[in-house]
Amino acid sequence: MKLDRNIVENIVREALSEDIGTGDITTRATIPDDMTAGGNFIAKQDGVICGLDVVRAVFATVDSRTTFTPEVRDGDRVQKGDIIATVSGFAASLLSSERVALNFLQHLSGIATYTAECVAKIAGTNAKIVDTRKTTPGLRVFEKYAVKVGGGSNHRFNLADGVLIKDNHIKAAGGITAAVSAARENAPHTLKIEVEVENEEMLREALDVKADIIMLDNMDLQQMSDAVRIVGGRALTEASGNMDQRDLAQVAATGVDLISIGALTHSVKAMDISLRF
Repeated sequence: MKLDRNIVENIVREALSEDIGTGDITTRATIPDDMTAGGNFIAKQDGVICGLDVVRAVFATVDSRTTFTPEVRDGDRVQKGDIIATVSGFAASLLSSERVALNFLQHLSGIATYTAECVAKIAGTNAKIVDTRKTTPGLRVFEKYAVKVGGGSNHRFNLADGVLIKDNHIKAAGGITAAVSAARENAPHTLKIEVEVENEEMLREALDVKADIIMLDNMDLQQMSDAVRIVGGRALTEASGNMDQRDLAQVAATGVDLISIGALTHSVKAMDISLRF
């Protein structure tokens, strides 16, 4: 997955407009227009870097004369104290860019780092770590990119990407069979159909109507193991529900194909990175 340049520039412009407003008053009042400066982005903890092209776009949008030089690439692991990138140019431009650049770099690197940790916990199994739609409004494309950089996989990007029949759909439609039947009749045949189930009865019904993917919602390890056995390869299985609080190695050992973790994006801790002039 790569970031589209136009999308990056649009999001960056919105972020800078929000942060700078009508002008950086502090910098204007204290820094001469012709003063130049340089600085290093420094890792203050171990982690996986993500968002360098976004940072480059921040500096270029504020001042195209700024030079931004990464010392690593997205997906590289760094250790505390490592220099991630250097930047040089007019001091006022650097100061006006600093916060937005760090916000993106810290947030996306935090997602990539946490994703990599989750992926490492299930190494050697057939399961995949996947994200969800629990993303920051307006930043989904960046956050799902960061998950990929960290070694994870993307679930559907938006509501148009696939049929996912959850509890409220089931209630509103009148049951799993009715919901899946309606989906097969009205949705494009090219889209897979996933059904969320909470118990064995719902699982068997989803299998009877030939769901392509079955989401095992908030099941314990024994229930997941039993569900995988019952499915017997007739559909993909996805473990879901507070997976960030579970032992991921044990979840993967049940034989599920996918482990979806909303916390990859909705509550991840930013990586500690500083910009030192």
